[in-house]
Amino acid sequence: MKNLYKIMTAALMIIALNSCDSQNNIAPEKVTSLLQSTEFTFMAEKANPTSYDVVNVLNSLPNSSASNILNLDYGYTVEIKKDEIKVDLPYFGTMYTPNFDSEKNSFRFTSKDFKINKTAGKKGSTVYTILTKDQQNINNIILEVYKNGKAYLSIRANDRQSISYDGYIMANKKVKK
Repeated sequence: MKNLYKIMTAALMIIALNSCDSQNNIAPEKVTSLLQSTEFTFMAEKANPTSYDVVNVLNSLPNSSASNILNLDYGYTVEIKKDEIKVDLPYFGTMYTPNFDSEKNSFRFTSKDFKINKTAGKKGSTVYTILTKDQQNINNIILEVYKNGKAYLSIRANDRQSISYDGYIMANKKVKK
């Protein structure tokens, strides 16, 4: 009887925690208004490295799955505004010109000279192609946003292998003055 009570308590805790899990789907009207304003933040949840070296290391870890997806902590973002783009994303993969400064080995930059091309994607998604003119190593950033707010971001650079991220969009945080 004691074991049954413990099992039932554990099952209820798991159900309660799963139901409290954040739902990142936002209303289609909110997504549409964010996309029309072209001012929103992409919040990365998972990184998808393309480097087989990284995938092999991940697969060699104990209790790892055979996928090459890395769950990220909260706070890795791409903030898009009319006059600037702030990128703060980690990088996992092969770099052709690594730097001793670890801050420069990830994607952390602010671009004020850029061009955004907006096109319609498959299944009602919206695709943004961002070309930065003041970042010498970044070729382009492609962001595909779906109707439910989920998004897929891919970054191509000259000095490293490409990488992609899964996440969602949200409104930019308002800065208090």
